[in-house]
Amino acid sequence: MSDKKIIAVVGATGQQGGGVARAILDDPDGGFAVRALTRDPGSAAAQALAARGAEVVAADLDDEASVRAALDGAYGAYFVTAFWEYNDTAREQAQARNMANAAKAAGLAHVVWSTLPDTRDHLGDDERVPTLQGTYKVPHFDSKAEADRFFTEAGVPTTFLSTTFYFESFLEYFSPKRGEDGRLVLALPMRDRKLSGIAVDDIGRTAYAIFQRGTELAGATISIAGENLTGAEYAERFGKEFGEEVVYQAFDVDALRASGADGADDLANMFFYYAEHEAFFAGARDPEFVRTLNPRLQDFATWLAAHRDQFTF
Repeated sequence: MSDKKIIAVVGATGQQGGGVARAILDDPDGGFAVRALTRDPGSAAAQALAARGAEVVAADLDDEASVRAALDGAYGAYFVTAFWEYNDTAREQAQARNMANAAKAAGLAHVVWSTLPDTRDHLGDDERVPTLQGTYKVPHFDSKAEADRFFTEAGVPTTFLSTTFYFESFLEYFSPKRGEDGRLVLALPMRDRKLSGIAVDDIGRTAYAIFQRGTELAGATISIAGENLTGAEYAERFGKEFGEEVVYQAFDVDALRASGADGADDLANMFFYYAEHEAFFAGARDPEFVRTLNPRLQDFATWLAAHRDQFTF
């Protein structure tokens, strides 16, 4: 590992960080090594990474000194927060500030920060969208956008990787359901607008490709998606893969808001933003551009074919 550039990966046992770690480990001749930062180095996921050759290091994002120590000797880092574990914008921003300060102190050559747009640029005066957690419209977007400045102000060479809805969300939250008439129904609060989606592994592969380009993309915002599809188009892809009709059913974001699910207000505002400002959000995400960084980028049909056995209807 000593002759390779070390990429410290926050959340390496989670979704995004795990995708980055796998991308690097899948390319043993690529000149990079993984340092997996995790709160629990003894976890099964951490040990699985260690078995593949990753260096596993304990780090606590709430403790800047802990992060600084974990970055010692690294070339770069992939930074991501786990907002949904605590649903607290103040804590998320404190963690981002700790990472930015630690990266500066460690002298990292390049950071990739997983971020999202500030929806208040479009929703700030929209009374249809309630304000949450004090000043935010979509807290888990807006908080990350505010945190971008910590990296800029610290003088850390940073690429801002603007992510989107995971295709994996169809497995857990938005899987088609069989109705009383026996037909499969895909329900999304997107009206007839396009929802940008991407596979978690492609977030990782794209981030790795950014590191492979040195600091060429430092300072840039890279907005990513594997495909931009309407609800009806997602339903059509499901139908083709499973050999039966899948009906798209649009539902109102207020139904999501009224569901009482954890974070429902935040998510309802998010889907409102996706739909109402499709031209800005989906319009900024060109899969063909992303494919110039990550030639293995999966469209939805490709991802679905690879995961069909995980769906149960």
